[in-house]
Order: sequence, then structure tokens, then C-alpha cells
Amino acid sequence: MKIVGLTGGIGSGKSTIARMFRELGVPVYNSDERAKKLMVSSKTARKKITELLGEKAYSGEKLNRSYIAEKVFKDGEMLKKLNGVVHPLVRKSFMSWTRRQKYPYVIQEAAIIFENKNQDFYDKIVLVTAPKEVRLDRILKRDGSPREKILERMGNQWPDSKKIPLSDFVINNENLNETRLKVKDIHDLLLDNS
Repeated sequence: MKIVGLTGGIGSGKSTIARMFRELGVPVYNSDERAKKLMVSSKTARKKITELLGEKAYSGEKLNRSYIAEKVFKDGEMLKKLNGVVHPLVRKSFMSWTRRQKYPYVIQEAAIIFENKNQDFYDKIVLVTAPKEVRLDRILKRDGSPREKILERMGNQWPDSKKIPLSDFVINNENLNETRLKVKDIHDLLLDNS
């Protein structure tokens, strides 16, 4: 079974692309969603995150996401430490999930594959791109986050120009009809090569 990484900067439309692959029958694992769940459900993660960020990291049984974002997106070292707690748990969860799949390939949707030097883990990598202003507009509409906060988060991710040469497939996600056709082409290629 092939393991395919699906990545792209914030607002590029990874979730839209993931949904298109799901519609074609491909099992897709969403790393961000799983990470949020593990940060709450794993006693080890809760303990380490509380030690790292303080008691305010949790509000009762819930993750205090705005507090955590405020702490880590301004501090690259803190973000690295948080990722060091969460990413191994996600990797273990993903591998367990993968063993239960019966499809010729699976997709792991993950925002920072290259930034974490994880590209060698994947058989193929699909990069989703979109112009910066389009991405900003999407995030503003989706989250209502202030522009400067979005730019801060973007600053923690590599630019597309650095990720494109390292990717096997690139989807420019501006026109949904063209995007859907590109997803189908990639899907067919991945099935042919399995």
C-alpha cells in the first residue's frame, strides 16, 4: 500500500482536495483533526502540553486553542516543542489507522510535511497551492482571524516555491473544476502505479 502525503499552506484548500479524494473512495487521514483530539484524549500529551504552556492550555476538558495559538505562533521554538509532543502521537495513530485500510493507497493530510523533514516517509507527495491573497481571503472568511494572525501562521510555513521542487504532484487550487480534473488525474496515476 502506498502512503501519499497531502500538504499545502494554510488556506490553500487541502481539506477541499482531501474531500475530492474521499469522493473517489480513497481513505484520507486528517492529521490536524486527529492532533486536536489526541491533545485532549492522551494523558501523556495533556501532561506535557500543560508543562510546556501552562494550565491555561486547557479549559476543563477542552483545548484552549486561542491561548495555544497565541503562545506558539509568535515563538518558533515553542511551536517546535509543541510539535515534538504532538507529532509522534499522530504518527503512531496514523500507522495504526493505515494498517486497517484495504485500498491501494492512503492519504495523510498534513500541513507541515517539509517543515518537519518528513517527506521521506511518503511514497508520493501532493502539494496544494493557491496565491497568497486567495489563501488570506479564504482564511478570513473561514475563521474570521485577524489578518496579522494569519500572516504569522503563514510565516511558520515554507513558501510554495520551496515545496514545489520536493513534491511529486502540484495542484493549483483556484478553479474548482480544474482542481477536480487534476485530482482525478493524480488518482488514476496513483492507482496505475500501485
